[in-house]
Amino acid sequence: MQSFGRHVVKEIAFLWFAECAVMFVVFYGLVFSATNAGSALAITSAHAVNLAAMLAVTIGISAVLIGAYRIEACRKPRRLLRDLILAGLLASPALLIISQFADISLSENYLLWLAKSLLAWIVCISATRWMFSLAVGQSLFVRRVWILGSGSRAAQTCDLIEARHGGLFQVVSPMETAALFAAMPNETTPLAEMLRARNVWGIVVTDDDDLASDETLRLANNHADDGCPLDPDRLLDLKLRGIRVFNDRGFWEQHLGKINLDRLDTRWLMFSEGFVNGRVDRIVKRVSDIACSLTLLLLTLPLMLVIALLIKLDSPGTLFYRQERVGLHGRRFTLLKFRSMSSNAELGGKPLWASQKDSRVTRIGGFIRSTRIDELPQLMNVVRGEMSFIGPRPERPHFVEQLGHLIPFYDNRSYVKPGITGWAQVNFPYGASVEDAREKLSYDLYYVKNRSFLLDFVILLSTVRVILFQEGSR
Repeated sequence: MQSFGRHVVKEIAFLWFAECAVMFVVFYGLVFSATNAGSALAITSAHAVNLAAMLAVTIGISAVLIGAYRIEACRKPRRLLRDLILAGLLASPALLIISQFADISLSENYLLWLAKSLLAWIVCISATRWMFSLAVGQSLFVRRVWILGSGSRAAQTCDLIEARHGGLFQVVSPMETAALFAAMPNETTPLAEMLRARNVWGIVVTDDDDLASDETLRLANNHADDGCPLDPDRLLDLKLRGIRVFNDRGFWEQHLGKINLDRLDTRWLMFSEGFVNGRVDRIVKRVSDIACSLTLLLLTLPLMLVIALLIKLDSPGTLFYRQERVGLHGRRFTLLKFRSMSSNAELGGKPLWASQKDSRVTRIGGFIRSTRIDELPQLMNVVRGEMSFIGPRPERPHFVEQLGHLIPFYDNRSYVKPGITGWAQVNFPYGASVEDAREKLSYDLYYVKNRSFLLDFVILLSTVRVILFQEGSR
């Protein structure tokens, strides 16, 4: 499934299913052993099977919520214990509710049974992650990429791969590149076999015009004159023989989750796939926005009343911060937030970027900003139809006008409703400069182009992690 492949790494999805299967077996054993003699179930009972499955999936989803299945987390064993403990604490209430809802009588204390379950989970997941790390160390899950091209575009793609997905993708080294060109046969069939023998997963072409001309493509890293060209026909033949071939724009989008702004042009945007905005999709998203907003407003009402009282006690000024923002198709609306700064934060009315340890932030303001509680009133903006749950963050008119002149295609992010959270928010920290805005635009345009219910679901799960670990707040 193409959308699945774009938003979820298949190897990580397999790891999740494998660990859920392991935990199903463990929970089944714990449930059966904890069942007292008076209500003991047969070992093949569907009751015990269903309960074990629900427990395994619940704790698996909790691990997803705190980011335990991000590529970075899977590659860092030091973070594993912290993530597992946090996921266990997050799943504990659900585990107790499910076990009681299933009406299973346990012969031991619920808390003791829960502690045993979580300890067994930590031990099993630690073992599977150790095996996963060994597999990564043996390059079993590594996708080796051969970069063809020259200059800054090839270097930029290499740097991005190594910085963000070094554990999943590996760039063929300059030394091996030289060896490949030196040993390259004239026939394509032996060439394809040679690339497979060296575990080359795909080729990324970064030269100008994306093979639109008949000019031969030569390798980057000072090997442009080695005399071994790969022309478009030969690259096409390699692709048809099973070697993946991308241009840099396609590789960035499909496997790095962002749009290469340096390679963006109107023609590519016009003819590339995506930008689905059908009537049915809009209706379904609007209905889900209303339902979720009203539900969250009811659930968080007690919390918002407490926060409102603390804001009034903490500093003089209004309860809500109202600010004009730019929404769908450039229409302006008034965004609602709990006030987190002093009432004179912008003397003279001049808009200012927020900074690290901003002196304008009040005491309670620092807490509600780091936990994103200050954004709860935006649920009313969603109900009114000015915003959606998922979408690019709405900016102020002053910054939109400024950034629109400095960053090409910046206005294209306004073709979808702005959101409370978005793809840029879960992939990039808070931006407070033109360069930061440009980087976030590469993620916003990816969302505008590839938005779907699956991507929205991935963003919602990632937002939980961002809030828990206070990533990117100021």
